[in-house]
Amino acid sequence: MRKGTKMAISVGILTVSDRSYRGEREDASGPLIRQLVAERLGAVVEREGVVPDERDIVASTLVVWCDEGLDLILTTGGTGFAPRDVTPEATKDVIEREAPGLAEAMRAEGLKTTPHAMLSRAIAGIRGSTLIVNLPGSPRAVREGLEVILPALPHGIEILKGIHGADRRHEYGK
Repeated sequence: MRKGTKMAISVGILTVSDRSYRGEREDASGPLIRQLVAERLGAVVEREGVVPDERDIVASTLVVWCDEGLDLILTTGGTGFAPRDVTPEATKDVIEREAPGLAEAMRAEGLKTTPHAMLSRAIAGIRGSTLIVNLPGSPRAVREGLEVILPALPHGIEILKGIHGADRRHEYGK
């Protein structure tokens, strides 16, 4: 890819919530993610879904979406301490490599406004050529987290897709 050109990023948004799945609560975080990735990344949201807090359902959905070739999957919900919060475990079930800096950056930014940010168990990782990032369930935390990681995502995805010189030495690893 030539300098100055942009790659269209294909995105999947997976809301993990028993109540939203049952129609008892409107999902506010999924639509916010859609808006932010479209506005800030010019990304194309190709898949959206709402699933219950069931580890096997979350994992199988992630596998299918990765196999479809999405560049990025953003999950929202299921990252806390509640007994049914299983999104990080389901994500660990399907990723091949972790990308811990993304979740660390989101937690660090969140700590600037609330000590509750340290309670997030969100993770990020790679399956094939798809990056999966867990986001919390609250719209405020989604916005804060995405604002931190969105600037880095296009470059990371380009490297993952082999568009940027993966064989080059990393700028900060010289």
